[in-house]
Amino acid sequence: MFNRRWALPAATCAIVLCGLTNDLQAQDRARDRRRYIAPGQVTSDDPRRVPMPAEPRGPAGTTVLRGGRVFDGTGAPARAATVILERNRIARIVAPTVQDWPRDARVIDVTGKTVMPGLIDLHTHLSYIEPPTSTTESPSDQDAALRGAERLRYFVESGITSVRDVASIGNVPFVLKQWVARNALPGPRVFAAGQLLTGRGGHGADGREIALDASVIERTGADAWRQAVRDLFARGADVIKVASHFSREEVKAAVEEAHALGLKVTCDCETFYIQWAVEAGVDMIEHPLPRSDETIRLMAQRGTEADPTVYVYTYYFGRFGGGYFGSTSRRFLFGDSLNVDVLRRMKAAGIKMGIGTDLIVDWFRSLPHPYINELKYFTQVGYSVPEALVAATRTNAELLDMDDKLGTLEAGKLADVLVVNGRPDESLDDLARVELVIRDGWVVVEGGRVVVPRHQPTDAPPIWRPRP
Repeated sequence: MFNRRWALPAATCAIVLCGLTNDLQAQDRARDRRRYIAPGQVTSDDPRRVPMPAEPRGPAGTTVLRGGRVFDGTGAPARAATVILERNRIARIVAPTVQDWPRDARVIDVTGKTVMPGLIDLHTHLSYIEPPTSTTESPSDQDAALRGAERLRYFVESGITSVRDVASIGNVPFVLKQWVARNALPGPRVFAAGQLLTGRGGHGADGREIALDASVIERTGADAWRQAVRDLFARGADVIKVASHFSREEVKAAVEEAHALGLKVTCDCETFYIQWAVEAGVDMIEHPLPRSDETIRLMAQRGTEADPTVYVYTYYFGRFGGGYFGSTSRRFLFGDSLNVDVLRRMKAAGIKMGIGTDLIVDWFRSLPHPYINELKYFTQVGYSVPEALVAATRTNAELLDMDDKLGTLEAGKLADVLVVNGRPDESLDDLARVELVIRDGWVVVEGGRVVVPRHQPTDAPPIWRPRP
């Protein structure tokens, strides 16, 4: 029955509805949906922020990393400290002289080593087929999932505790995400886009037909692009990845729909398409592809972020004769010096930039060196070594829309932690000496090797015995 206490005059209703409408219209970025989360509400540990029951997560007990120097990713210099983890959270960081933990805690001596946040890779493709494709390795979900599982091991062994998959086959990245989340598969957290959305013949669909289960979907028209975003969200997307070629109307529709759903949009685009994407409200631009000074100024003005992935093209040019051949979405002057110049110009403009590798085919087998080399390109254009590490941790978490849970070693954040045998904040090459990796509170790499604990048998009924 209608309660008269809640009856409002028509004029008041109009004001309330108008205010609600304006509030929704003002929601022009994915992050804005955070305002609707009730204080204290537990959510999924991804940008979708689905409400979850408040129940224990991660392994039972306390883990203590004692005796090391802590680079916490906040921008502060490294310091001597002890990091205390409880289940899957950072409980506290205390002075070296403090011994404030339960008697049954697991205490790990990390004397002389550096404790730091887990690294994040913003640009991966977990299901990419390796050459040459054989009859036993196809674009099927089954083969793709196994390829992804292998790649996850290489990433996590390299100290990368979170990866953003920005185009993979079918539902494979969503399945991998679930298996890692329940610690049934060793690897980093997976934040998945699902498939890449492009126009007919756009990037990834250059001159070839795309199978239904492939990593690229082609759509034509604003309504079709909007529907594709809804479909990807329904399947579990954490971010939407679009690519040129597209019309202004198509990219604008995708951005509007993604932001309304609370997801960020990143774009693989080039030349004038970058400006179209920025004008449409895209959150991030992938790669160091050519763009005008005007477009860079617009990126800075709009707060558009960047994932430059400079080193992958150095890798590409070295493997394929110095050029990017056979692609209609790469029709422009292209080279290492030009790519580094784009990186330098974006830094000078004050654009927020993160670290991604984009290791296609079998290049993941070179890890951790491609990740380290990407960081070195950042230092070439003026980042200090500690600033490059902050880009790999705190800034990358911000670009993921996960800075409330990841990216720094602070009390209350998720326990994604590395122990490096060296001083990576002084020498980036020391990142090749990762000894211990903790993801979500679980020790997944120890002594530089992936750890798969022995299973704990569940109760089984006794065997049947005949009666005497």
